[in-house]
Amino acid sequence: MRRRDMLAGSAAALAAPAIAAAQGSRVLKFVPQADLALLDPVQTTAFVTRNHALLVFDTLYGVDANWKPQPQMVEGHVVENDGKTWKLTLRDGLKFHDDTPVLARDVVASLARWGKRDSFGLALMAATNEITAISDKVVELRLKKPFPLLPDALGKTGANTAAIMPERLAKTDAFAQVTEMVGSGPFKFAANERVPGSRVVYEKFAGYVPRPQGAASLMAGPKVVHFDRVEWVTIPDAATAAAALQSGEIDWWEQPTTDFWPVLKRHNNVNLEVTDSTGGYGIVRFNFVNPPFDNPAIRRAALAAISQADVMQAIAGTDKTMWRDKVGFFLPDTPMASDIGMEAVREPPDLDRARKMLAESGYKGEKLVFLVATDLPSLNAQGQVVADAWRKIGFNVDFQALDWGTVIQRLASQQPIDKGGWNAFSNSTAGVNTFNPAAHNYIRGSGKTATFGWADIPRLEELRNAWFDAPDQAAQAAICREMQRVSFETVPYIPTGVFYQPTAYRKSLRDVPRGFPQFYGVRRA
Repeated sequence: MRRRDMLAGSAAALAAPAIAAAQGSRVLKFVPQADLALLDPVQTTAFVTRNHALLVFDTLYGVDANWKPQPQMVEGHVVENDGKTWKLTLRDGLKFHDDTPVLARDVVASLARWGKRDSFGLALMAATNEITAISDKVVELRLKKPFPLLPDALGKTGANTAAIMPERLAKTDAFAQVTEMVGSGPFKFAANERVPGSRVVYEKFAGYVPRPQGAASLMAGPKVVHFDRVEWVTIPDAATAAAALQSGEIDWWEQPTTDFWPVLKRHNNVNLEVTDSTGGYGIVRFNFVNPPFDNPAIRRAALAAISQADVMQAIAGTDKTMWRDKVGFFLPDTPMASDIGMEAVREPPDLDRARKMLAESGYKGEKLVFLVATDLPSLNAQGQVVADAWRKIGFNVDFQALDWGTVIQRLASQQPIDKGGWNAFSNSTAGVNTFNPAAHNYIRGSGKTATFGWADIPRLEELRNAWFDAPDQAAQAAICREMQRVSFETVPYIPTGVFYQPTAYRKSLRDVPRGFPQFYGVRRA
């Protein structure tokens, strides 16, 4: 720690001239988990894009801290025709950043585009006959069958969020990026101040009218802005970020690295705390399009080599209060979790058994292109452990160390590896996204319409569809037990455990939100 403290002190000294100018201002300076490479909220499930989107765009509903959806852009809704007709009425005062009013036709176009990419949205659209604007303020959804989780889908916390944008932008093909960032959220995107790889700026939107009712809670309630500007500053070097936070040059570091937790915890002017109690859920995702991971026997061998405990210790250290192993395909201690098939995640793993499984799988020594974002410490640590384990059992691993922005651009490629394709990547998602099949992008088995990796497992899709139609929680839990059994057999991805990532911010900040970073509500004392 002495060397790191010295580095931190040096960086603080270099940063000092800029600090004085920033202190006392109405500017919030934030270091995100990674550079904001993609701006369009339906183009990626990356959380850095989700966090950006919730500054610029608003959603029809917002999930509160109890994971219950509350009206946000809508004043309310009426459900008719035995649950098969929903009428959503927009609240007064909604305006886009280009000073045009938010109209029902904007909502219709936005939902149609989102519903072509999002896992939960695809399920909603499959149950929908038509979405229409029956007036400027009322959107009607006519369903094929009841879909009681409709507000949950439209107000979900995870990517892709159902962001509402002007019709002219929402008509952009769902698989192409929108050309402007125009929303109706509490902040405007300052496009002329963006420096890719370095800085993103948001300005308070004077025309935003917070919801008048309710209490602020996660994505629900009034979104009151206390800063004129929010500046995201990318600082790849952890020592420099830690020094900048300690000296006051920045206000908030989203994901401090493990090495700096002790020094930040001791600092008189810094809070280090876990704000998301559901944690981060580790994932190693396979590409089903390219060999050899198009072979389930090879995927099972890859799973058998992995120690969740080793991965979690690499990410979060030896303090077991900061991580969990023995994790299946749904978040532990939630209604859909079970012990079915958990013998597949042995601690410690039997590497001789894994070598035998690989030898019998048909693997012929093909090179595996493994994409790992080294600028995200948790993903880098996970990737290092997994690559080492795979090499030990005989995989020919091509570990490609990249920045996160490059990774998410590479993920869209379904080309062979000699043309820029890939075989696996290190990833994580929010634990809340794995409560159940509704928002769980990585347990889909829908092939080319699934998220990156394109898992083609029809039985998982059948079970997921049955889950939406299940009459009660007991029936849903039974379906999820079968989904976990099928998942351990077919391995859409490797679950690597759950870790609790603290965030760090200056004690001068008040009302820092629970959960993921949001920039309304927070204020400076």
